[in-house]
Amino acid sequence: MKHRIYIDEVGNHDLLHVDNPNERFLSLTGVIFELDYVEHHLFPQIEALKRKYFHSHPDDPVIFHRKEMINSKPPFTNLKNSDIRQSFDNELLDMLRELEYTVITSIIDKKQHKEQYIAWHYDPYHYCLKVIVERFVLFLESYGSTGDVMCESRGGKEDRRLKDSFNRIYREGSEFISSDRFCSPLSSCQLKIKPKANNISGLQIADMIAYPSYKRILYQKGQINKLGYFGEKIAGILEDDKYYRGPNNRLWGFGKKWLP
Repeated sequence: MKHRIYIDEVGNHDLLHVDNPNERFLSLTGVIFELDYVEHHLFPQIEALKRKYFHSHPDDPVIFHRKEMINSKPPFTNLKNSDIRQSFDNELLDMLRELEYTVITSIIDKKQHKEQYIAWHYDPYHYCLKVIVERFVLFLESYGSTGDVMCESRGGKEDRRLKDSFNRIYREGSEFISSDRFCSPLSSCQLKIKPKANNISGLQIADMIAYPSYKRILYQKGQINKLGYFGEKIAGILEDDKYYRGPNNRLWGFGKKWLP
């Protein structure tokens, strides 16, 4: 078997505006799929849903993107029709419930991080990515599998930062997992970065669930008062059986990680 973890982020790594509630938190969510499953199950199901509701064509594929879908922006203008919206939402939820995948979300409170480490500011993105990759390695070890890591492209400078961060983890290891132990199950020392236009199914699933996972954890930590209705539905699916769990079915510290 070979697995891939597809990573999406919510927020940014900036430490200059952490007193702004909208800038305070950074979250990374990784979605793990077995690659044969992606080819034979995930990709066909997503493409069938796109064809049914948005007339997606192989030469001009529709790319699922959460913000555009919520706001019924092109190519999702059909969702302005309440009946179509309800039907599509139900089918999307059923798909997210039935697909086989594992989720890991790490969130850092950048304000607390900045206050706690006055003289030493660990890059928040690197911190979150390290946590995700650590748990991915544990996952691969438990399955006797190998795997690699993929993120969506964000542009030249950002992509270089992502690659440098991943290479540093691969080369140096972490406080809990040695570099040799990282290298053994990870099949590549290079982070894979693909643009949205490549129609990567795993990245589209990561995009759809990253924000609901982020909001659910903020709610559980008392940082917000409520979640939106549809986001709560997705978060409930993740909570039921999608988050990665450790010994004794432990969720916090494995499928969910709060930093620092």
